[in-house]
Amino acid sequence: MLSFSFTLPFTRVAVGSLDPLFVGAGRAVVAAVLSIIVLLIIRPRLPRGRQWLRLCVVAAGVVAGFPLLTSFAMQTAPAAHGAVVIGILPAATAIVAVLRGGERPSRAFWVASIAGLAAVVAFVAVSGGGLNGLHPSDFLLLAAVALAAIGYAEGALLARELGSWQIICWALVIGLPVMAPLAIIGASHGPLSGSAESWLAFAYVSVISQFLGFFVWYRGLAIGPISRVSQVQLLQPVLTIVWAALLFGEHLDWLVIVAAGVVVACAAFAVRARIVNPVARPKPSA
Repeated sequence: MLSFSFTLPFTRVAVGSLDPLFVGAGRAVVAAVLSIIVLLIIRPRLPRGRQWLRLCVVAAGVVAGFPLLTSFAMQTAPAAHGAVVIGILPAATAIVAVLRGGERPSRAFWVASIAGLAAVVAFVAVSGGGLNGLHPSDFLLLAAVALAAIGYAEGALLARELGSWQIICWALVIGLPVMAPLAIIGASHGPLSGSAESWLAFAYVSVISQFLGFFVWYRGLAIGPISRVSQVQLLQPVLTIVWAALLFGEHLDWLVIVAAGVVVACAAFAVRARIVNPVARPKPSA
């Protein structure tokens, strides 16, 4: 979560002088090249049958959906604002894990999850001047949350079959035929003459956020239970808000702080109330 907490701030820096389509797709292309190198060196066993289809789901969520949507959202939304909206990702991941993993949630879990979602909707509505004042970036961020939650949960289940680091590597390779043309289109929108800060930020989201960070993240989720481990993400919005203020001078008003606190509290209550009878899972391979 420490590595992921810099994703939104650095994405905002990157799109400050680079095309958002190039940033969102290009980071996946860079990570895919690194994945190909790793796969050629280590040569793990190939996925089989439906595992390829499930890897496509992972790729749609964490290789294409989340990076592209957040890149466009960070053109206009402050990183601290985005962090609060992304704060429902732990609960969203837990819900997908419940639906896909066969665990039975308690009623208290659903109450807490809905409360967290309501808190986020209220925050973006109030900060945008009401429901009619919602900014398109808010919808982009919420869509990014939904896709990331699906990619996290499906990837964690697959990691128990294929191994943790292999999931993001295979997903990036699968997404490369789509993301490479998109990156080229983004690059064609103008000369790639971004500032040094933008390129450094792009390098971070490519190598750390899109690649290395997933090695340990999918390992932790695979050990599970997925819903419980996913709540470590509660640290992400808080840390992102801190970095946005300390590194980029973003103003933090009382609404952002209160909203972040409510989202964290709801998600924390959800994980405590969540499991009735967790389904036992095999330990993941290395």
